[in-house]
Parts: sequence; C-alpha cells; structure tokens
Amino acid sequence: MPELPEVETTRRGILPHIRHHRVERVIVRESRLRWPVPSALPAMLEGQTINDVQRRAKYLLLPTDNGTLMIHLGMSGCLRILPANTPVMKHDHIDLVLETGNLLRFTDPRRFGAMLWTREAIHGHPLIQTLGPEPLSSLFTGETLYQQSRNRKQAVKTFIMDNHIVVGVGNIYANEALFKAGIRPDRPAGRISLARYQRLEKAIRNVLIRAIAQGGTTLRDFVGGDGKPGYFRIELAMYGRAGEPCTTCGTAIREVRLGNRSTCFCPQCQR
Repeated sequence: MPELPEVETTRRGILPHIRHHRVERVIVRESRLRWPVPSALPAMLEGQTINDVQRRAKYLLLPTDNGTLMIHLGMSGCLRILPANTPVMKHDHIDLVLETGNLLRFTDPRRFGAMLWTREAIHGHPLIQTLGPEPLSSLFTGETLYQQSRNRKQAVKTFIMDNHIVVGVGNIYANEALFKAGIRPDRPAGRISLARYQRLEKAIRNVLIRAIAQGGTTLRDFVGGDGKPGYFRIELAMYGRAGEPCTTCGTAIREVRLGNRSTCFCPQCQR
C-alpha cells in the first residue's frame, strides 16, 4: 500500500506536468472505486486549470477555480503522466487529458482508491477535518504525543498509526521509527515518558524524510515511466526481517501481530 512517502513522491512527480495546465477531457472508464466517482466529474473538471498539487495525509488535492479534485491511491493505485495516445490497459480507470498533449492516468487494480470532487473548503471536508497533524510539520511534537497518550493502554505502534493522532505513519515506517527510537512496539502508549516520545518524534521525521528522498531519486524518469518512483527504496532495518540479525546488536529480530499488522522489533535494542 502506498504510504505517505510514496504519495509525497507521486505529488512531486506529477506537479511540474499538471500545475497551471488546463484539463481538456475527463475519461471515466470505471466509476466503482472505494467511493463512486461522481457522475458530474467531467462536467465540473473539464476546461478547468489545475492550480496546484497539494497533499493532506495520503490524499492528493488538485485545486481549481471551480473546486478541488481529491485523489486517494488506496492499496494499489498509482498516477502516471503519459502521452495522450497511450494504449489503455485493463486497470486504467480514469484519464485527465491535458492541453499539453499528455494525460494524468489513474490505475488501480484493486479499486480501493478514490477520486472525488468537492467545492467546499478542503479543511472542512469530512475525510479531512478530523485528521491529525502532518508528521513533518511544526504541529507534530513529542510533547503532543506524550499528552495524547496519557492513560492509553493500546500499543504505542497502533497509537502512532492512528490518523487522528498523526497522519501518514503507516506500518513500514512505524516499525522503522520505533526501532530508531529504541521503543518496543507493543509497549502501552500511556507508559512511555516524555523524553522517549521526543526521541520517537525525531525518529518518525527522520525515517519519513529519508524515505521521501529515496523515492525522489527517480523523479527525472517520471514521465512515461511505470508510475512507481522508488517505492520503499529505503534500507529497512526491521520491516520484513523477522528472524534475521539486528543490524545494531545481532540479536534475532522478533515478529508479533499488532492491530492485525506484522510488527518486527529487536528484543535487545527496544525496551
């Protein structure tokens, strides 16, 4: 599933190719996504100029003078910039044909993604308004994590993966950040000190920044590529390495299930 670094990499990849360009046609081949694609989408979007490409959590936002297109990649979705005459494949559900002769193509084999339209202020949209702070913003602090965690018995890993607490810390990056912070993922969130939450906040930032930078190395090849610029090209210390030696101490990495997610940790380095 695309996580925040992959969505941010996608945003940076498509930005220079669609910003300030007019949408000439909207082609919807399959409207049955996670939520139905609005039937009025072509009428609302055709002729509009895309003013920017923004991101809130894992939603990509394409504002125009007439409203905002909201895109979520779901579990298997991707966006690609392609020549307008590119043949259509089985899971190519939506095209935005641009005045430039290119198109923005949404492909989603599992159809858990979304493409929605809103004319209201985006911060008040039901899918946006209850989200927590961005993990790379000044609103995300160790102090805030500490205060919100008081009296919580849930595991710290599921706590930081809650989008109401902080957005975009998916399974892979939660594993990595907790390892770098030296915190066991199954430790109750309410029993972690302020100093350790401050360390965890820095670890989350560093892991995400590094992952975004890794994804960004292929941006020069984005046009006409496979739409997957550097996904997960970060050297993972924990995720998917159960039974292997810890890169720090050599202890065998353990795996447990938390919130129905695979969770790896080092029983020596993480307390």
